[in-house]
Amino acid sequence: MEAIVPYLNFNGNVKDVLAFYTKALDGKVLFQQTFGESPMPHEPEMKDKIMHATFQVGALTLMFSDCSPEHHVTMGNNISLSLNFTDTALMDKTFAGLGEGGKITMELQDTFWGARFGMLTDQFGINWMFNHDKEKKD
Repeated sequence: MEAIVPYLNFNGNVKDVLAFYTKALDGKVLFQQTFGESPMPHEPEMKDKIMHATFQVGALTLMFSDCSPEHHVTMGNNISLSLNFTDTALMDKTFAGLGEGGKITMELQDTFWGARFGMLTDQFGINWMFNHDKEKKD
């Protein structure tokens, strides 16, 4: 089995989501196709919405899609995306970037389990966890 690739569905704002994540994570959109560009049947109001997009930053890949109105997405707290870091400066930068316009639920801090850890919900309702395992001292 290869890495799990989270697939995130939204209610018509994937273009905004991709622009935000590209900036916040310094990532890039590898592929993006609207419903209008695809051969898939769709309602006229979905023509310019994203049928599928693939986003990448480092080894992390995320996939996105806008859902049609009859498949309305309810944003909730049922998924968190956990980012593991080896560089605390990058961790700080990414935490600040994804936290812009969102809600920090746990500031970055040293934890009892030997990691620097924090959590936030970004401005699009996605929960993120940040982890940096400290070196174990013998």
